[in-house]
Amino acid sequence: MSVELFRIDDRLIHGQVVVGWGQPLRVGFIALVDNEVAASDWEQELYRMGVPSGVDVYFDTLEDAVRKLPDYLADDRRGIVLTGDVETMRELAERSGRVEQVNLGGLHHRPGRVERLRYVFLTAADEDTLRAMRDAGIDVTAQDVPAAAPVPLAAVLDGRGAA
Repeated sequence: MSVELFRIDDRLIHGQVVVGWGQPLRVGFIALVDNEVAASDWEQELYRMGVPSGVDVYFDTLEDAVRKLPDYLADDRRGIVLTGDVETMRELAERSGRVEQVNLGGLHHRPGRVERLRYVFLTAADEDTLRAMRDAGIDVTAQDVPAAAPVPLAAVLDGRGAA
């Protein structure tokens, strides 16, 4: 499997993804799964500017990502599949049947979200969705950077992972 990381991060492509994760994992591609970004050339260009040369970026709708995921998994290069929200990752996992681990990397404060870790704020619906993913056999953990210890979902949901 060449997808090294399935990450949920509402900032999408940014320094922590590119430098914090991409460099240590030596990724050759990032697949950003977001229907709105996939339809916006100017947003795509903004995200491309933050990615070093030699790393390909694919902007996929959810439909495209479900169809392309087997190719990403078979790619000789290492990659990251990135969504900006819990529901999109759930749909990708459910519809593809190919997602085994999910990293909660950055879901920041917004109205209706409750702080679970300093970098993870969730709605009640997000929490239910993450529990359902876990119950379906997906290993869901929170980890902002590779050097940090992964925090299991149960600890995230009751705030025990906060340091």
